[in-house]
Amino acid sequence: MAVGAEILQCFGHVDILINNAGISYHGVIMDTTVDVDKKIMETNYFGPVALTKVLLLSMIKRSLHSLQACNPGILCMHDEMEQDEIKMTVISHGYVHTNLSVNAVTSDGQEHSPGQSPAKVAQNVLAALREKKKDMILADWLSSLAIYLHNLAPGLFFSIMASRARKEQKSKNS
Repeated sequence: MAVGAEILQCFGHVDILINNAGISYHGVIMDTTVDVDKKIMETNYFGPVALTKVLLLSMIKRSLHSLQACNPGILCMHDEMEQDEIKMTVISHGYVHTNLSVNAVTSDGQEHSPGQSPAKVAQNVLAALREKKKDMILADWLSSLAIYLHNLAPGLFFSIMASRARKEQKSKNS
């Protein structure tokens, strides 16, 4: 990845990597084109994975601390990197009041929740790094509940999400 090589050329190394690139989509899957799906995957999944792979070797050589934020695609690295003394902190956050959340809309064009302040999120992330936490949830109670439900009771989580989708579809058809 050209960006990673450019970063290493300019700075020589990376001490902390925060993968938080992303685009937001709030809509109905049947109304979403495959091109939109591809754009989301390229940005939210393949971008952070590619950047991590480019920068990881230099981090392993220096045995530094890495932070992975919001990309389940590289969660498997958590245990894999322990042998190289690279610590990963997985941050599961809800909406953060950035242009990404401010500009996000629902499928009917209404504004979506703006989320928590970037300064508060940054303070919590720094605290997680200082405390060498392996993971941290930085979300409102509803988003935290969704994260816990998805992990502990996936059947219930998917049932709730299906119900929510049916309600959204019903209101769309009304």
